[in-house]
Amino acid sequence: MADIRDVRVEISDGVVLVATVYLPERVPQPCLLEALPYRKDDVTCDRDEYLTFCDTYGYAVCRLDLRGTGSSQGRAVDEYPVREQDDLVEVIAWLGRQPWCDGTVGMYGTSYSGFNSLQTAMRRPPELKAVVAIYATDDRYTDDVQYCGGSRRLIDLVDYCHYMTPLNALPPVPAVFGYGWREEWLARLEEYEPWLLTWLAHPRADDYWRHGSLRPDYASISCPTMLVGGWADGYRNNTWRTLGALTGAGTPARLLVGPWAHADPATSAPGPRIDLLCEMAAWFDQWLRNGPRSADPPVTWFVRHSHRPAADLDTVPGHWRSDTWPPTGASTLALRLDERPPYAVRADVGVAAWNSCAGHLPWGQPTDQRYDDAASLTWDWPAEEVELAGYGMVRLRLSVDAPASGVAVRLCDVHRDGTSTLVSRGWLALSRRSGLSGSEPTIPGETYDVTVDLEACAHRFSPGHLLRLAVAGADFPNTLVPPGPSTLTIHSGQLELPITTAESPWPAPTFPAGAEHSGESADGVIWRIEHDVLAATTACVVDHGSSYATPYGHCTEHYDGRVSVDLATHDQTATATATYTLRFDDPPIEVRTHATLDFRAGPAVFDVTITLTAEENGREVGRRTWERSYPRDGT
Repeated sequence: MADIRDVRVEISDGVVLVATVYLPERVPQPCLLEALPYRKDDVTCDRDEYLTFCDTYGYAVCRLDLRGTGSSQGRAVDEYPVREQDDLVEVIAWLGRQPWCDGTVGMYGTSYSGFNSLQTAMRRPPELKAVVAIYATDDRYTDDVQYCGGSRRLIDLVDYCHYMTPLNALPPVPAVFGYGWREEWLARLEEYEPWLLTWLAHPRADDYWRHGSLRPDYASISCPTMLVGGWADGYRNNTWRTLGALTGAGTPARLLVGPWAHADPATSAPGPRIDLLCEMAAWFDQWLRNGPRSADPPVTWFVRHSHRPAADLDTVPGHWRSDTWPPTGASTLALRLDERPPYAVRADVGVAAWNSCAGHLPWGQPTDQRYDDAASLTWDWPAEEVELAGYGMVRLRLSVDAPASGVAVRLCDVHRDGTSTLVSRGWLALSRRSGLSGSEPTIPGETYDVTVDLEACAHRFSPGHLLRLAVAGADFPNTLVPPGPSTLTIHSGQLELPITTAESPWPAPTFPAGAEHSGESADGVIWRIEHDVLAATTACVVDHGSSYATPYGHCTEHYDGRVSVDLATHDQTATATATYTLRFDDPPIEVRTHATLDFRAGPAVFDVTITLTAEENGREVGRRTWERSYPRDGT
C-alpha cells in the first residue's frame, strides 16, 4: 500500500509549496509529477489515479498545489506565469534529490497540468526524462478557452474564465497549511486580480500569448513526449501538427487520439473508453526505466464513422488506426465552391454546435446541425466513403458590407433523412485575415481572399451520405458575434480536405477497456436554449453543481451562466455566478467564496463587472469589485 504524506518544498524566493506524495513499498523509484491550481485536497481530491500509479505500477507520485493555490504560499497572479515555470524547475530538482526518488522525474497532467508539462519540458530540467500531456494546447491564443480565430470566446466566459476567480480566492486547508492560514487567506483576497481581466487586455496574438505556447518553438523540447487528445475535446488541434513538429526536431514522440471529450478516457462520453493509465505507465516505463522501445508506429487515432448526433452520446461507432504521420495513402480532396447570392448574417447560427469543447454536462456534444445549416449558405457533395484524417481548410473569395465581421465554417455529414452531424468547424474574424496579431477593417465593396482553418478531425462517411460545407457569419455562442448586422457574399472558393485512400500496413491497436458506459448524468443539470420571439433574442443557459466529501471535510460547488445575443443589434451579454463552499473538520469552519460576472459587448466596447465575496461561518470577511472597459479591436 502507498505511503501517503504531505511535503513542503521551499522555493529560492522563500515561498513554500505544498504537495502530496504517494510512495510505493520499494524505493527509490522514478517520480511522476502533476502540478495544478485545482486544489489537491478538496476540489480535485480523488486519489484513485495516484494510488494506481503507485501500487500497480510502482511509481512515486507527487501532486503539487501551484503557487498561491490550495495550501501553497504565494499568489496566483495568472495562468502559466514565468514564476510558475521557475517553481516547477526547482520542484523537479528537489524531487530528484529525495531518497525515495532514483533521480529521474516524469511529468504529466490533463488540461492545465498538461499545458505546464509541455512548458516545463521546454525549460529542459535535467531530471525530467519524459512527459505525457493530455488535452493540452501548443497555442495559448487560438487553441484555448480565451480566443478563437481572433475573436473572444463567449460561452467560456461563464465557465472556466469565471469560476477561477472564486476558486483562486479560497483559503489554504487549515489542517495542511497550519498556523497562519487565515492571514494567508485574507492576503489572497486583498491582492487577487481575476485572470479574465488580463486576458481581455490582450485581444491579439501578442507576446503575452506566445509565452507558454510551444508553437512554433517545438525544438525547445528534447525529452520524450506523449500527447493524448480527443475528437470531442477542445484541444484537438494539438495533435498531428505537434507530433510532426516534435519528431521533425528529433524528439521521441507518441500521439494517441480517441473519440473523447474533456474527461477521463476511462469514463468519457463519447466512447469507446480505454484505460489510459496503462498506456501512460508503458510510456514512462520506456523512458524512465529503460524499458523496451516500442516498435509500433508513432500515432494512433480513432476514426469516427457516420453516426447520429446527441448531446449525451455514449459511444460513437468507428475504428482504431495506427500509422505514421502523414498516414498511408494521404492525399488532398479539393472541392470547388460556386458563387452564392448575398447572405444576411443571422446572429444566432451555431447553437447546435454549442461550444467547441465538450466535457462534463452541461458541456455536451453537438446536436443535429440541419437547423443551423438552413440558416447558412451550404454546398453539398456525395461523400462516397471518404475518410478524413488531418486539418482541412476553406479558401474563400468574399466581400462584406461592414468593417467588422467574421466567417464561420462547418463541415457536416448529412444522412439520407437530412440529419446533419458536425465533423469539423472553423472561425475567422475578418479583421485578422492577414494574421492573428493584427487588425484591419474590411472595406465594403472590396473583395478579399481568406483562408479559414478547420479543426483536426478523423471521420469516415457512410455510402449514400453527403459531405456538406456550411458557411455563416456567426458562431454563437462559441465565439462573440461581430458587432453589428452585415451581409456576406461568397464569390467563389475551395474546400480542401485531408483524406486517406489506403489502409494502414500496421494492425489496429487494442487497449484495456474503460467503463462500459460513461459516468455522465443529467440529474440536476440545466442546458437550455431560449428564443424570445418578440424581443428577438437568443440565449443559452446552464446551471449545475456537485457536493462531495473531501479528506478534510466537505465541498460544494455551484455554477450558473447565461449568454445572449440581440438578433437586431448584435449586442451580447454573459452573466454568471460561481460558488465554492468548504467545510473543514479541523478546526470546524465553513468558508465560502462567491463571484458574479456581468459582461456586455456593445458595438465598440466590452464592459465587464466582477464581484467577489468571501465568508467565514456566514460572516463576510472580504469583498472586491472590478469594473473595466476594453475596446473590441475589430471583432
